[in-house]
This record gives sequence, structure tokens and C-alpha cells, in this order.
Amino acid sequence: MNATAPPCLSAGPDLRELADLLWNAVSAGDEHAATELVLRALDEGAEPESVLLDVIAAVQGKVGEEWAANRISVAQEHAATAINERAVSAVSVHPSARTAGSRGRITVACVDGEWHALPARLLAEVLKLRGWQIDYLGAQVPAPHLIDHLHKTRADVVALSSSIATRLPTAHAAVTACQAIGVPVLVGGAAFGPDGRYARLLGADAWAPDARTAADRLARGPLPRPQPDHQQIDDLPHLSDQEYTLVSRNGRSLVRAVFTRLETTFPAMASYDDLQRERTAEDLAHIVEFLATALYLGDETLFTGFIGWTAHILEARGVPAMSLPPALELLAHELKDFPRACGMLRAATHVLTTAHSDTAGTTA
Repeated sequence: MNATAPPCLSAGPDLRELADLLWNAVSAGDEHAATELVLRALDEGAEPESVLLDVIAAVQGKVGEEWAANRISVAQEHAATAINERAVSAVSVHPSARTAGSRGRITVACVDGEWHALPARLLAEVLKLRGWQIDYLGAQVPAPHLIDHLHKTRADVVALSSSIATRLPTAHAAVTACQAIGVPVLVGGAAFGPDGRYARLLGADAWAPDARTAADRLARGPLPRPQPDHQQIDDLPHLSDQEYTLVSRNGRSLVRAVFTRLETTFPAMASYDDLQRERTAEDLAHIVEFLATALYLGDETLFTGFIGWTAHILEARGVPAMSLPPALELLAHELKDFPRACGMLRAATHVLTTAHSDTAGTTA
């Protein structure tokens, strides 16, 4: 696609107007217009932090909403995210964004397995603007590499980001490892829950729902250094039943078993093409991953919430949500000796059938 000149802003950089214009550029796949738009706004006096959080982050949120509603494809979502990342880079090199890192040193990273790096990048840029020296390590940072980095840099704080809840067991290991060498950890991202409940459960030193709140929290004063006897990774007593370990370790075989039985018990699969069969296997893998994570956290609502969300995603793509209960029933059969897992699967099935009954009653 040929680049086009960015549209002119009205007098003064109105952030809502700027977000609308950036969305137009991003959805058109025009990275040149997108970057020129944010640079022009900065030239006209817009605050870099506002451009990052009230414009670029807002547009990225809309990208996610459009994907969930099946109005853009996965490829379009990836392309839009890449353009937003370029826009962040454009902000970071603008003269108005240059500050001296004199407040202390912070390492910003995504937990191992987390590829959604834009939230962490936004936080890193906001903290730079607030006067911190930042080591931004990007996506998917294995805990041993993170700890090695901390030994070399002696950061005051680690800021860990995770958007997907299935990364929480890994996040727990990273939090514990950082604290074991005396470095406090601030966590953020959708994985930790809208109220930060999983941040507290996993023993993080602080949680923030967004980059601005995180920067404000760190501006109030240093996080206390963890004590040597800080919470250890085995402080989740429900893990003693080994259900999490066994489900996560046998995830692939569970997916294969359920998929094979679905082929004979769910008549609709007979008409599936190769792509539909591949997506069914992917959906089953996600279900098993979220079930394992819910077992790790001891939180049934994580799994039932994911199943409800999955139902909405499937329906947006023209797949009946009631295709899920047969899969959950077969998974429960495979896990019949796992009482916590079976309880979660029953609860998720109840959520689906109740929602289906409510919808049928509304449309009758």
C-alpha cells in the first residue's frame, strides 16, 4: 500500500481526534502516515506521555476489540500492532521525549512465553519520561536471563508484564526469583486480573492496572526490598494434589484424546475442512492451558471466565457456542480422577448452558 500524507490536525493537538486519525492510519496499514501523525502532534505541543497512553495505547485497545469482534484478521491485528510499535519508537526519539535518567534504574520485561510486548514497551517509555533509567528487555524473557541481568545492573525494581493468564505460573517463578536476590517486583498486564488479584496471590510487591498508575506508584517512593524469607513458590497449598502438574505435563495427550473422541461423538466435525479442524485443535489446547492455570491459581473463575470469553469469540466467527460443552464433557471424562479439574469443567459447562438458556428465552 502506498503511503499517504497524514491528515491535518485541527488547531491544537486534540487527543481524541488524534486517536481517531491514528486508528485510520493503522487500520489502513499506513505506517508512514501513523508515525508522521504522532510526530506532528508532538511538534504542535502534545505531551509525549499523553500521546503514548491516550492515543497509541487507546488505538491498540481498539485493535484488540476489532479482532475479538472478527472485524479484522489475526494478520491485520499483527500488522496494526507493528505500526503502533513504530509510532512508539517515533515518540521515543522526538526531542520533547528526551529526559535524563536520574531517579533510579528499572528493568522492564515480559515474562517467559509472553509475546505481547507493546504494554511493556509503553511502560518503559513512560518511565523514561518520568526520569528513570530503563533497561527494556522486551518479549519472552526467561527467568535465568532476567536474574543474570539483575546481578549485573543492580536495578532498583523489576517491572514484569503479562497479558495472557496462562503465563502466570511462569510469572510466579520469575517474581520469586527476583525477590530471592533482593529486587522488588511490580507487575502489570491483563493476566493479573482487572483488580490485581493474581498479583497479590503470587506475592508481587506491587501491581498497577496501567502504565500511568505504575509510574505514579513508583514516583511515590521506592518499593521495599524483599526479605530473605519472602514468599516461596510452594506457598500455594492446593498444588499438593498434583492436579496442575499432571494436567500441564499431559496437555498434548489430553488434546489428542479429546479431539479423537470429538470426531466420533460430535457430528458437526464430519463436515469440517482442514482449517476448521486445525482451529478446533488450537481451541482445545487453549482450554487445557487455561484449565491448568486455574488449577495452579486455585481459581475456578479464571477458567469459567475464559470459557465464556471463548464462546463470544466463537459466536463472532459464526461457530455456535454450544459446540464447547461436548469438548468439556470429554475432557472431564479424561480427568475423572481429578476432582478440582472436574469441578471447574462442570462450572464452565453450567456457565455455557445458562447463557444459552437465557439467550433462547430472550429470542423466543
